Amino acid sequence: MSNDAEQQGRKRGKKRKKLLIPLAAIVLGGVGFCSTYLGFLPFPGGRAEARPAMHKVEFVDIPTIELPIPGARHRMVIVSAAIETDARHKSDVEHMMPRVQDAFTSFLSDVDESAYEKRGVLEILRSELVTRTRYVLGEEPVKDLLITEFRIK
Repeated sequence: MSNDAEQQGRKRGKKRKKLLIPLAAIVLGGVGFCSTYLGFLPFPGGRAEARPAMHKVEFVDIPTIELPIPGARHRMVIVSAAIETDARHKSDVEHMMPRVQDAFTSFLSDVDESAYEKRGVLEILRSELVTRTRYVLGEEPVKDLLITEFRIK
């Protein structure tokens, strides 16, 4: 008889162990949900008011640059662009605009005539102009460079 009592005690212990894992998962899941819902844990894509405020984006136009392309065909390259920055750095970017124009002009005047005929020249020119803009203004003020006009006539 003591054998039967021992077996029944073991069965009860096994049932409790089988229920312990799902019960723990339910409790931990509930705690995680509640803490996220109440704002104790950050949730990606959560409430808009919980996100940090973004800086206002400002664009500073670079005056249009017209340069002759060296070669026998007597063509001109015309480039207009805008620097993407924030409100804190807008005045600094505007103040340094002559240096930015100088960097653009010196780079564009050294581009070979045959380079304008190749596919993907705009992406290459844009990346080089971004590099030169960041060299003049620094990394922090320059978020991006937008080419608003690119013509060869």
